[in-house]
Amino acid sequence: MNETAAKEWLTKAWHHYSSAALLYQVQHYTDVIAVDLHYAVEITLKSILAYENKKILKTHDINELAKLLEENLSFSVDEERLMVVITTYHIKGSYPTPHRNLPPREEIKKVLAFADYLLDHVCTLLKISIDEIRSEPK
Repeated sequence: MNETAAKEWLTKAWHHYSSAALLYQVQHYTDVIAVDLHYAVEITLKSILAYENKKILKTHDINELAKLLEENLSFSVDEERLMVVITTYHIKGSYPTPHRNLPPREEIKKVLAFADYLLDHVCTLLKISIDEIRSEPK
């Protein structure tokens, strides 16, 4: 087990999550918040692979990662649907597309809650202190 690598991934996930949460509070553009949330969820899932010294897939597909981690995590049908939405954030939010709509704030609020839950859950699963992940670098 590679706790050090997992902590590095989880810390980066926390940075993306906390950035998204702060931007949400100040009512910033939801497409920008969505990209941070996508990375928070993606990197949280990849932290399990890092912990297990497995190859980190070069994918941004949240569902692909979740399926790969089925023996570690299980998700409700609603969470699976939400992960489909989160996966779309990587392309729709990262790049300019014609006639795009910003993700609704209510949707972003749900994804924020899920990302927060997932980060906490994975820390618990890996027996890594969430407080340590949330602490400022020394």
